[in-house]
Amino acid sequence: MARPVVVAKDVKKSFQHMGRTLDVLRGIDLTIDEGEMVGIVGQSGAGKSTLLHCIGTLDVITSGSLKIDDAELTELSGTRLAALRNRTIGFVFQFHHLLPEFSALENVVMPGLIQGRSRRDMEGRARALLEEVGLKERVLHRPGELSGGEQQRVALARALVLEPKLLLADEPTGNLDSRTSEQIHQLFYTVNEQRKTTIVIVTHNAALAAGMPRVVTLRDGRVERDERRPRGASAASDVSERTGKVEV
Repeated sequence: MARPVVVAKDVKKSFQHMGRTLDVLRGIDLTIDEGEMVGIVGQSGAGKSTLLHCIGTLDVITSGSLKIDDAELTELSGTRLAALRNRTIGFVFQFHHLLPEFSALENVVMPGLIQGRSRRDMEGRARALLEEVGLKERVLHRPGELSGGEQQRVALARALVLEPKLLLADEPTGNLDSRTSEQIHQLFYTVNEQRKTTIVIVTHNAALAAGMPRVVTLRDGRVERDERRPRGASAASDVSERTGKVEV
């Protein structure tokens, strides 16, 4: 039986703006199990990115309970939150946030070096991941020498290099054309299937959402719908058939 990786109970998040309180999350109840792939959708302002940032420990919830890998986030200090984040969570954002002066390989290696791991060990992992995402011949290229799709592939490899239990992606194809977006989508499906990584993706992309095995719809800071599909109903195979070999 799959164990929960994310458990949110009555999660609320408010911000202060010009003397007013803005209630963004208004009581989120959500459980995401190990190995699930979940899309979070909803109109702008529904609270999607705020929820993702709270799950990723980048924002602190105002009230309620939020557990990641059995750790209650509201009980952790900033130092322990950072340690949990580095150990458990990988991030892919709409903007790749690669360091422009470093190669693809160096960008992927960086999280491990920051943790004090050996360069030799991290370079081996990084090369394997870059090959896995289709960039075997581009490891020494800098971000400015890569296409938008290639840059996001590097960002995905960087997010996976420390083998996180949870991968969070916020509009990861928002800046890409439709063909490249489908290819990046296929990579997420492949990572989930082969690595069993739990993946949560915030997206406005209808095609990506339609292919997800589970879709959570937010409305006005609450869960409006939580729809699950049988694993075989995922559109991953349809994406692969339409695009053929994944190359960007």
